[in-house]
Amino acid sequence: MAPRAQWKGFLKFGEVSCPVALYTATSTSDRISFHTLNRATGNRVKREFIDSETGKPVPREDQIKGYEINKDDYIALEPEEIAATVPESDKVLRVQAFLACSDIDDVYFDRPYYLAPSTRASEEAFALIREGMRKRQVAAIAQAVLFRRMRTLLIRAHGKGLIATTLNFDYEVRSAKEAFDDVPEMKIKGEMLDLAKHIIDTKQGTFDASEFDDRYEAALTELVKAKIEGKAIPKRRAQKVEKPTDLMEALRRSAGLGNKPGSKQANAKSGATRRKAG
Repeated sequence: MAPRAQWKGFLKFGEVSCPVALYTATSTSDRISFHTLNRATGNRVKREFIDSETGKPVPREDQIKGYEINKDDYIALEPEEIAATVPESDKVLRVQAFLACSDIDDVYFDRPYYLAPSTRASEEAFALIREGMRKRQVAAIAQAVLFRRMRTLLIRAHGKGLIATTLNFDYEVRSAKEAFDDVPEMKIKGEMLDLAKHIIDTKQGTFDASEFDDRYEAALTELVKAKIEGKAIPKRRAQKVEKPTDLMEALRRSAGLGNKPGSKQANAKSGATRRKAG
């Protein structure tokens, strides 16, 4: 059974356009989910919105949005006022430019969707766009109104279809400066750098999502199963992590060289030189 499309419209670049459908590429529906219960009765708890001053419940029809301008001072916004600000959608994904995928920092990546032709008649035009991008090894930047907001998307060839990843706007991405401001500039050299490169070379691989397990989800599933069957709750085993005394020792262990007391390498204090930021 074909999945339900989240959005249908047209993909357009230049004078070429074709009907397309957008499908969710990721989902959390298979995760363990919980309800909140009353421990005393076992009954499910219902959420209720309470007026912060009167303490009385507020019916849904009386709930509106508010923007705080000062402490406890709000501008009230009616639903129709907010609805009037939603941009009109003409159901067109307009390609603005083509560029190398590496030109966009993936910190801007938001959510991926599958993009496929929505009609038989659009398959040739769709294949033309897909294969053109694949041959040139480029991605497309496009904009459209999706889910009541203007969105920017990065569109890439993917198998027989396309991947359309929504992008965060610049104001939504926090600057890295604050996070990295206190990180000193350091020049790494000598055996320390050689060992790091050796470890990287021996750990070269490819990404296979099926090889990575969600241990938390697996533990929750095991817990729920045990409770249903009335069995003892499985205990979590703490993983022991050895902490080498210094960075050079850790590198040598990682490279499978061990530590040779008295050797030039073992006695090396460090291959890193701190540099003043300037």
